[in-house]
Amino acid sequence: MSTGRQRVDGGVRKYLDRSLAQRMEQRRWARRLGALGDGAHLERGVEFLRHPERVAIGANAILKAGARICPTNPTASIAIGEWTTVGYHTHVFATSEIRIGANCLIAPFCYLVDANHGIARERLIREQPMSTEPIAIGDDVWLGTGVTVLAGVTIGDGAVVGAGSVVSSDVHPYAVMSGVPAVQVAERRSHTDGR
Repeated sequence: MSTGRQRVDGGVRKYLDRSLAQRMEQRRWARRLGALGDGAHLERGVEFLRHPERVAIGANAILKAGARICPTNPTASIAIGEWTTVGYHTHVFATSEIRIGANCLIAPFCYLVDANHGIARERLIREQPMSTEPIAIGDDVWLGTGVTVLAGVTIGDGAVVGAGSVVSSDVHPYAVMSGVPAVQVAERRSHTDGR
């Protein structure tokens, strides 16, 4: 029985499905997406909704089963950087633009949306115009399970957002964020600083 933390190697790339059915699915999406980088891996059950031609996925990126990627109109765009992993059942919905950098870890059940409904009292919400502001996520960012990122947010390189957090304002590079709304609780430090 272990009494403390252990260092273990992640296995996401080691255990990828490389079956014929998986390769056929990959080829099908390669023809429909705006760009699919070499070595990118889309598990069966990933869905590209409405305008897949407006999606660019970098080399060696992984999208896990149940992820839903949706540019909601012909001018919206979504870009996912190289070596980034998008977890199970994560939803990315862009009305204008969502950009996710390289080497990011997006855990399961995250939700990224760059639009909001109007809420003026004198009209039904469903009848009100929407507003949209792009989302930009830097390189080497880790979003924990169930993180929500709202319209207009920029998350700086190297930031970490704790599970279940709601990010409604910009995040500084290397900040560690947590809460609803997310606030900075720490900062990533170099190994020589003891963290």
